[in-house]
Amino acid sequence: MSNQVFGNVLTTEGWSTGTIHFNDRITDITGEAVDPLNNSDDYILPGFIDLHVHGGGGRDVMDGGDSVHVLARTHVRHGTTSLLATTMTAPIADLEQALKAIGQACNERRPGTARILGVHLEGPFINPGRLGAQPNFVQAATLTAVQRLCEFAPLKLITIAPEMTGHLELVRALSDSGMRVQIGHTLGSYDDGVAALQHGATGFTHLFNAMTSLHHREPGMVGAALAHAEFAELIPDLLHVHPGAIKAALRAIPRLYCVTDSTAATGMPDGEYMLGRQKVYKCMGGVRLADGTLAGSTLTMDQALRNLVTIGLDLEDASRRVSTYVADYLGMQERGRLAPGCIADLVILDRQLKLKTVYVEGEKIDLSDA
Repeated sequence: MSNQVFGNVLTTEGWSTGTIHFNDRITDITGEAVDPLNNSDDYILPGFIDLHVHGGGGRDVMDGGDSVHVLARTHVRHGTTSLLATTMTAPIADLEQALKAIGQACNERRPGTARILGVHLEGPFINPGRLGAQPNFVQAATLTAVQRLCEFAPLKLITIAPEMTGHLELVRALSDSGMRVQIGHTLGSYDDGVAALQHGATGFTHLFNAMTSLHHREPGMVGAALAHAEFAELIPDLLHVHPGAIKAALRAIPRLYCVTDSTAATGMPDGEYMLGRQKVYKCMGGVRLADGTLAGSTLTMDQALRNLVTIGLDLEDASRRVSTYVADYLGMQERGRLAPGCIADLVILDRQLKLKTVYVEGEKIDLSDA
């Protein structure tokens, strides 16, 4: 027996007031085109997709074991229907342990959790001069090293500092293999960024953070992104990036999309947590190292959507930046949109954009503990 939900549906053709019929995939959408501001019905949007998730519910990806399932359960209760489990810079043995657990989780989704699409490898192939909250287990990247890690889990996305010796050539090799390569944790110049894009890099990791900033005579890596990028990820917690900088990026980068960069502290009370091998502290709405350095976030994707609307985006545009553009970036045409044949990942929000219902691949998620 198929499911059905009624409301203001954000279809690929625009807003429609009507009904979605679905099993694990959407079978039909019926209704009439409408301006959703003219009625009081709920909003039905594509499920959120997060490509930068370190943890949640007190667990960190680098813990291995069932940690990835715990974070997938935490984030699905905030509308994230699929995600990339994101690693930290760490010794290779630690990465292999974490990747083994993620690889197993990718094979079968547990009930009540988000789909684990694969891995975002954030380090160890970064610049030691732009670690951010990453521990210093940096090493030079080689194709052999990356291929070895691919044996444990599907690496969908990798962050690389292109200015490091040998990395530019690796960007080309990985891009040619179908992996998405992002520029991040970098001291590279504007020219380094342009060269990386020309070699096949496709995005920027947490734009503005952990990269050389924009100056009118030295435009830096931020300048390369603003001048040339089609895609870039950004953390819209309004702490990592000022709303004015977000608006500048929105004008410059056509398919800027949002990530949480969330940590084990997400969904948890203030206190001490682990981010890889680093102790971090949740307080005053953020997560920091002992020295005050921002260390990921406690952002959830439903709050990311609300933050975008707060700074002036309309709901349709905001939705694209937490779902459709993200799916486009990974080349997934069956997720991130509501249309017949697409996977039935969807979220229902009330008029205040508070999450009411989540479906993952047609399964209704219990939000009682959210």
